[in-house]
Amino acid sequence: MTIDSNPHSEPEPTWSLDESSHPHTFQSTWKSNPDPTALPFPRDNPPFNLTAIDWAQLALTDDQFTAHTWADLTHLISIGELDELKRWPSALKAYLAWSTHVKANYGSATNYLLQQRLRWTPESSSGRLTFPLVNPTPFGDSADYKILRNDWTYAVEPDVVHIVVWLKQMLPVDSEGGLTGEGREMVEGFVRERFRRMVGEKREGEKVLWFKNTTNLQSVRSLEHVHVLVRGAGEEVLRGWLN
Repeated sequence: MTIDSNPHSEPEPTWSLDESSHPHTFQSTWKSNPDPTALPFPRDNPPFNLTAIDWAQLALTDDQFTAHTWADLTHLISIGELDELKRWPSALKAYLAWSTHVKANYGSATNYLLQQRLRWTPESSSGRLTFPLVNPTPFGDSADYKILRNDWTYAVEPDVVHIVVWLKQMLPVDSEGGLTGEGREMVEGFVRERFRRMVGEKREGEKVLWFKNTTNLQSVRSLEHVHVLVRGAGEEVLRGWLN
């Protein structure tokens, strides 16, 4: 597997940072909100359909919620109950406020990600998003993917980092958006080389977990991405991963 970028790839265009739309701005506002019952929308008009789990989260304060342990994360991912992965209550409120903001200012979360986080320019603005590629094979060249901290991490313990690998290519999936056998092999090969080896994992799942949401659980459906959770990685290792 080749992970080195093509040295002859074209330079990316210059982008300006929009601080007012950055997730940290919203996270700070809602984490420090003095009214834990406040909502970022009228109760009878949420920005999108909320599940019973979401409403239960919104009724809590951060102090009333316990972060997912590594054992809990391992269990939920292994049995495919990804809808049970939860954010801190304040982070969920911030996410809902941010979602409304970026929809009004960028048209969609996808547009925000493309312009502010990934800084990728699609070949076409309509239909399925496609991008100029160095290598058509997923994970074949580092110019064709980006590794970022998840701006909207789930509630995890302090030594766990939630990472998202964003790809320009689509992975092989079934009709529900779940990975095929070929797709799982692609992701596992990349995770093994890029993450498990780098943190010195001796037993699979000891320090690294990964998953890909099916279509019904994805908040950003037009951009391929895989979630990676890493435990106990040092700052130097993290800097080596993150774009």
